[in-house]
Amino acid sequence: MKIGLGTVQFGLDYGVSNQGGQTTSAEVARILDVAKEYHVDVIDTAALYGNCEDVLGRSLPPDHGFKIVTKTIRIDSNRITESDADRLERVFITSLEKLHCSAVYGLMCHNVDDLLAESGERLMERLETLKKRGQITKIGVSIYTAEQVDAILNRYEIDLVQLPMNILDQRLLVGGQLTALKSRGIEIHVRSAFLQGLLLMSPETVPDYFASTRKHLRDYHEFIRVQGITPVRAALGFLATLDEIDVIVCGVNNHQQLSEICQNAGPLPEVDFSAFALDNEEILNPAKWSFP
Repeated sequence: MKIGLGTVQFGLDYGVSNQGGQTTSAEVARILDVAKEYHVDVIDTAALYGNCEDVLGRSLPPDHGFKIVTKTIRIDSNRITESDADRLERVFITSLEKLHCSAVYGLMCHNVDDLLAESGERLMERLETLKKRGQITKIGVSIYTAEQVDAILNRYEIDLVQLPMNILDQRLLVGGQLTALKSRGIEIHVRSAFLQGLLLMSPETVPDYFASTRKHLRDYHEFIRVQGITPVRAALGFLATLDEIDVIVCGVNNHQQLSEICQNAGPLPEVDFSAFALDNEEILNPAKWSFP
């Protein structure tokens, strides 16, 4: 099963199509049961996802068997100091305490620019130290752009990367970065399969911010309708077809959503979605979105 469980909704009210708000603790327990049922083994979280790590720590039994991947704080500095590395480590130790575990599968640098800043090596050295102690298995980084992928590969050896990709955002596939990462033996986790739910919404109901893309979305939905494919099946099948991708991280608000995702996670090798790729950062990067 390529599906991984994204948990930002466990700690925050998140997503353009999210009508339910932050997921309740009782629903988190149901989601984790479904994850076990479908052999979803990766759980993705972060120190910056509100109280998400606390919720997981309270909800997961000691012998849960999930591979937990969490992320560092953001340093947001042009020059990294030893005190920054110390702060990163302190927050990570707090993450372990919240998650009620002594180690995690992966620790990712949440802000790639921290590693690319002057003396960013200090953070990488600290991550390596945590790995040698056995507190993390894989060192990774969360990436947004092709330029960031190229810069990281030129500067560091990493084990794990998380990056955005979906039917609208195929930039790292077309640009060759996906292949470059896999050729280094790097485990690839993909987020934004549904682009925060935008790909699942009727084109007529998307916020006015996406008005310039409405026709494109209409054409896409007509295409998959003719193919006899649901929006969920199309979004997941496109990614599942790509051999380079190891995990498709999907955030959910309830256990029914996770069941639907797991039931629709197989590849679609005979469907060509290349015509629906965009190259507009204002549409493809949710951090750029602006609503009244």
